[in-house]
Amino acid sequence: MKKLLKFNYKSAFAVSTLACALIFTSCEKFTELSPLSSLDEKNAFSTAQNVELAMNGVYWQAAVGYYDPGTGLTTGRGYPFGGASIEQGEMRGEDMMNVQAFYQFTYESTYTISTANNVNMWEQLYALINQANVTIEGVKGAIASGVISQATGNAYIGECLFLRAIAHHELLLNFSRPYVDGKGSNLGVPYRTTAISTPSSIEEAKKATRGTVAEAYTNLLKDLDEAESLLPDTRSAKDVSISRATKGAAIALKTRVKLHQEDYDGVIAEANKLGANATGNFTSAIGNYKLEASPVTPFTSYKNNTESIFSVAQSSASNGGVNGAISNMFGASSLSGRDLISTSPLLYNQDFWKADDIRKTDLHLRQNTGNYKFVFSKKYSRIGINDDWNPLIRYAEVLLNAAEAYAYKGNNAQALNLLNAVRNRAVKAADRYTTAPADLKLAIYQERRIEFTAEGKRWGDIHRLALNSTYGTKGIPAKVLATQLTAAGLDNYTIGVTITPSKAAIPYADNRFVWPLPTSEMNSNPVLRGEQNPGY
Repeated sequence: MKKLLKFNYKSAFAVSTLACALIFTSCEKFTELSPLSSLDEKNAFSTAQNVELAMNGVYWQAAVGYYDPGTGLTTGRGYPFGGASIEQGEMRGEDMMNVQAFYQFTYESTYTISTANNVNMWEQLYALINQANVTIEGVKGAIASGVISQATGNAYIGECLFLRAIAHHELLLNFSRPYVDGKGSNLGVPYRTTAISTPSSIEEAKKATRGTVAEAYTNLLKDLDEAESLLPDTRSAKDVSISRATKGAAIALKTRVKLHQEDYDGVIAEANKLGANATGNFTSAIGNYKLEASPVTPFTSYKNNTESIFSVAQSSASNGGVNGAISNMFGASSLSGRDLISTSPLLYNQDFWKADDIRKTDLHLRQNTGNYKFVFSKKYSRIGINDDWNPLIRYAEVLLNAAEAYAYKGNNAQALNLLNAVRNRAVKAADRYTTAPADLKLAIYQERRIEFTAEGKRWGDIHRLALNSTYGTKGIPAKVLATQLTAAGLDNYTIGVTITPSKAAIPYADNRFVWPLPTSEMNSNPVLRGEQNPGY
């Protein structure tokens, strides 16, 4: 029998299993448990302790992943939901800037069917999906044999469904056209709901087509609805409630997904479950979520705050490493970081981002480098230790998702209440909105750019708004190159200073708006070989 915990992944249909059996120690860090590397699939779910280890193996795959396993490079790089999803999400947009060569392919859209960043996102997302599917089957078997109770098993299944849904959505954001283009009629991604762990299941998986974007959205919302029904409101401790999927996480993710569908009624219905229909002091009865008084707190107290709904845990022993840990990638060299990703003046210099906004003064660092200056995010401060958690869903996003939906439904009063809840904790009283701005929707979009900078959400907004003639970018935006700043003088970071991007915009119709399916997939899957994204 294939060893369950020796992960051998080739494209979407390897004889896969649980990459590594890892567990949170004190719910805070991963610890490798070498003896479990010899467990087969039957034994991996033979005791309650082993089932828990198997579930933690799924989270390990989400947090650390492997890098180019087909070439023998099995070091962690934070694919798919460690640092990689956040780093790639920023490098596909224009609000943060690639300073060195590390993210050049992504930032300048020169990727191909074999460039590592997009290839590893595809492969490691499907590895995570298969890990979840293997675990669902194993947990069902453990319930049937009496190893664990139905209630315990339901929570595990809910976690796997949540992770399966968010992984498929990440694939759709990068490899497919947005839902609003033809109401989801474009090519989607194969939505995999069964474990691929035997030769026969591999052959069956090869028959799957990409289907449509709409079909994938239907499937992932079905997964999230079921996850909501199975997951607990909270867990044993605050750090576990943040780092393990909960009912609130499934609901919050649905607000994001439905926003991509422009299903504003659906967004509001889900967000209201989490308290977005209040008129102030927004608090969720499910999960007890509320905004922290300071926008800094979710990052300095990432394991214990009221705002984080779901974060991917990292530890000093288990993270993306020098070449993938989120603190290294965003960190300034003056703080022992790598100077790889800076905030772009295209965002920093906008007059809608006030100079004394706490998110600018307390969560950014100006760094002199020779005769020029860059500005780096300080959201991830544990440089070298690399145990910052990666914030995938915060309550601030739920409120701004709801604000946007209410604005499109014409309820400007509630939209403004939600916008102000997020914004007012960061700006001076004189800069707060007492009445709705002339373009409330624009103000909400601007707030998203500020609030979620360095959290990887910019590409998602570009993707879903690509065809919005008023607020969309109509493709991949023009970008400032780091060489423009090193050549232009000392300080290019001043509100009102305009820097014309030298990297031209790429129109939506260009093939580069979506990533290509990787060579590994083309070599392994004859069906998908005929469904490559056009132009690659």
